[in-house]
Amino acid sequence: MKSFISEFKKFIARGNVMDMAVGIIIGAAFTKIVNSLVADVIMPPISLLLGNIDFTNWFIVLRDGAETAAPYASLEAAKAAGAVTMNLGFFINSIISFLIVAFAIFVIIKAINKMKEEPAPAPAAPTTKKCPYCFSEIDIKATKCPHCTSDIK
Repeated sequence: MKSFISEFKKFIARGNVMDMAVGIIIGAAFTKIVNSLVADVIMPPISLLLGNIDFTNWFIVLRDGAETAAPYASLEAAKAAGAVTMNLGFFINSIISFLIVAFAIFVIIKAINKMKEEPAPAPAAPTTKKCPYCFSEIDIKATKCPHCTSDIK
């Protein structure tokens, strides 16, 4: 039992476990920000453009409630009546949230990859040149063309 506990302590103290914990905590906070962005910033203008539609009240009644029958004024009214609903508005909000998170992660990964990029190696210095008389390719250090025997300055 003692070895199990010490092994567990070593596992918890590892850097990658701590990094994962920090990532999960930041992810939870980021999720709250994204949910607020979708619900409070993005969806109101979309709703306004579509004629004041409240996406949270987009639902389909699958089975009427025991207390009152459909139609229901809102999702809360349907739930209060005990109706079984398919909540399409929440699904649309979740899709938009996912796309925002995916885009944010894409931008972050792209920035990290750009920082990791090594600069392109400088082009190698030329090792040959053209003879100005016969236009043959010769060694860069040559002072006489081996093809036409001209002196090269």
